[in-house]
Amino acid sequence: MNMTNTTTARYAAACLLICSSWLQQAKAQFTPKANKQVLQLVNNDLDFAVKQYKHMAQHVPEKLLPRTTNSDGGLMTSNTGWWTSGFYPGTLWYLYEYAHDTAVQAEATKRMLLLTKEQYNKGTHDLGFMMYCSFGNAYRLQPSDAYKKILITSSNSLSTRFKPTVGCIKSWDNKEWQFPVIIDNMMNLELLCWASKATGDSSYLHIAKTHANTTMAHHFRPDYSSYHVVNYDTTTGKVISRITAQGYADESAWSRGQAWGLYGYTVMYRETKDPAYLQQAQHIAAYILNNPAMPKDLVPYWDYNIPDTANAKRDASAAAITASALLELSTYADKKEGTKYWTAAESIIRSLSSAAYLAKEGENNNFLLMHSTGFFKANSEVDVPLTYADYYFVEALMRYKKLTGK
Repeated sequence: MNMTNTTTARYAAACLLICSSWLQQAKAQFTPKANKQVLQLVNNDLDFAVKQYKHMAQHVPEKLLPRTTNSDGGLMTSNTGWWTSGFYPGTLWYLYEYAHDTAVQAEATKRMLLLTKEQYNKGTHDLGFMMYCSFGNAYRLQPSDAYKKILITSSNSLSTRFKPTVGCIKSWDNKEWQFPVIIDNMMNLELLCWASKATGDSSYLHIAKTHANTTMAHHFRPDYSSYHVVNYDTTTGKVISRITAQGYADESAWSRGQAWGLYGYTVMYRETKDPAYLQQAQHIAAYILNNPAMPKDLVPYWDYNIPDTANAKRDASAAAITASALLELSTYADKKEGTKYWTAAESIIRSLSSAAYLAKEGENNNFLLMHSTGFFKANSEVDVPLTYADYYFVEALMRYKKLTGK
């Protein structure tokens, strides 16, 4: 055989090896499949959610948004500047997508009019929650130049909080810390990823990736549990301190923080296909699913390191966020890991669909889920419904249907 034939043969063999490897990977990729019982729960839950949120629409004051239940058992509301303001209209858009009920759509549109001014809000890192969960879902279902403009303006406002020397978007403006960044902030990067695609301007994606990379480097412990807050030196970008403000202790793992990280890195993998983000999401998933402190029903206590769990409060919001993230993450994983994520998400849906967590029609101030925990140590929103618990629960239900083609 001459040199040319030898080279050709080697090239062909290499191609065959690559193709064989690719086919093996493709074959090993997890494919979502609906469980009939879970699918029935999903549809029942969504039917219930439509009814419950139509009840809620009758009780929310005209210029406010639902937040939780107050200490007297009544409905607690917020103005548009509160970080959860986008979840109610966002949930309504998901329910409209499911039921095509024009009354639900009208309520979503009505409440978004209140939110419009927040596109100019440069004093918060939560514009992803506030504007993308609401206007992002609206734009996805009913694209319009008006929605697009609001989302781009919101992205510009969020971008003003990014500081290159730190490599992060600043979370809070206060005198206690120089440049605090919270793990929750991973959830606001999806808005910036969207803006890059919508405008063709890569600067938004650059900010999102830089923030994700800096957070990956400094927010996580070796076991992939995360701190809640990392305080950076504004000038040098060096870490000054690490705190877990909403968790049990600075070195503990606040359960909703773990869920934010899991969801955030899953989104960043979707948007960039950078394997480092996929690996990070899978490490966080392993921490959650293999945690000895995780209850059998997969609805975590408000912190994974509470010494005495006998009377510890659960956080249904952390479970809902985790379920939604795991459903998406399963589609990026191999068959073994994907099956694990999908099965865990199904288990969480079963739990949250049970009478232990799902309210009855007309009760619970017309929220869907009971037993979430906002900020335990401050005795704020403890063992109550939370608007974002409902949002991510409904998102998980809709994802289950969409990923299974049902």
